[in-house]
Amino acid sequence: MLQSPLTMLGQGSAQQRPETLDDMLCNVAPLLPMLDVIPNAVIFIKDLQARYVLANRTLVQRCGFKRLQPLLGKTSAQVFPAQLGPGYTEQDRRVLEQGLVLEDQLELHLYGSREPGWCLTHKRAIHNRGDQIIGLVGISVDLQSASDSHPAYQRLAAVDAHIRAHFSRPVSMAELTRIAGISVAQLERYCKRVFHLTPRQMIHKVRLEHAHRLLHSAMPITEVAMQCGYTDHSAFTRQFKTLTGFTPRQYRQATQQ
Repeated sequence: MLQSPLTMLGQGSAQQRPETLDDMLCNVAPLLPMLDVIPNAVIFIKDLQARYVLANRTLVQRCGFKRLQPLLGKTSAQVFPAQLGPGYTEQDRRVLEQGLVLEDQLELHLYGSREPGWCLTHKRAIHNRGDQIIGLVGISVDLQSASDSHPAYQRLAAVDAHIRAHFSRPVSMAELTRIAGISVAQLERYCKRVFHLTPRQMIHKVRLEHAHRLLHSAMPITEVAMQCGYTDHSAFTRQFKTLTGFTPRQYRQATQQ
């Protein structure tokens, strides 16, 4: 449901596409009052320099502003905490330069309490009628609470508890399916319905939450990787950068600053 508006805005037929970004903004601006009432999602449009040209109220408030106007013309690197903002902008540039499409990208956010929170991000380039990229459109939805009314909830709660107890070592899909008593395909499907994440995303989430805490200490990064279940330091670095936009070392430095 969330992907179709992005598809329509960014990749519609040539006849439906805007000629310029200003044309798109004229068409989308009347929808902004409705987008403003969505409390658990940030919605935005950016120009070719990855600067905000439109955003809903939820994003405006999370960036520390009271009104939209001060946010316009700024990049994520300029308005988000130093641990994360530059990573979001780097991601934007890949979308703008390479036409990269992001769907269900699990990402770490820092909220007002400075505690980590999680969202699922969708981004895609906006093309004009000549198929040139003229900007990007995106939405980041806060990760929802588990759906405890699902018939398989108790089984999946056991899977979640197992991941949290054993994330410091490799966790295989085989052991998760044994705990749940269902097939891999069913586990994938049910985890998406209940936790809104795949089993692999659940593992990454728990590991990166722990890494976020450990990187505020003086623990060597190779030891942080081991504590978080990564026997390969480079694999930890790649995964951490995917979810935050920073290497663990850069993240620690930004946090100290």
